[in-house]
Amino acid sequence: MKNLLMFACLLMGSQAFAASNSAAAPDHGAAISARATALTRTMAQTVQLDEGQYLKIKQLNTRMLTAVDDLKARYSADPELLDQHMAEAQFRYEMELTALLRPRQIAVYHQARENMTALSITR
Repeated sequence: MKNLLMFACLLMGSQAFAASNSAAAPDHGAAISARATALTRTMAQTVQLDEGQYLKIKQLNTRMLTAVDDLKARYSADPELLDQHMAEAQFRYEMELTALLRPRQIAVYHQARENMTALSITR
């Protein structure tokens, strides 16, 4: 549940960034790219990504955001199925992300995720 909440917070933050840049992102693909860039930059600052990791994680974030938008469109009428598929997508994302990060970066990522979740619950 914590992971799902964290993921939702990350998505909402990236969507807010994309909405603020909507004039610069006239089509859906550009909006996803802007959201992926914002999310990746935040992660890069938090876990100190190298350039190769940055590029791979940006691609991963782009795929994930595209998948989330697709899931929302396909399962908007069935919230239970949407939650199930979102959890599966998040699990795959976490697994792929873990494969790209070094052990120390994974620890920092998990700590940042826990802190963000704790902050979002108390507010």
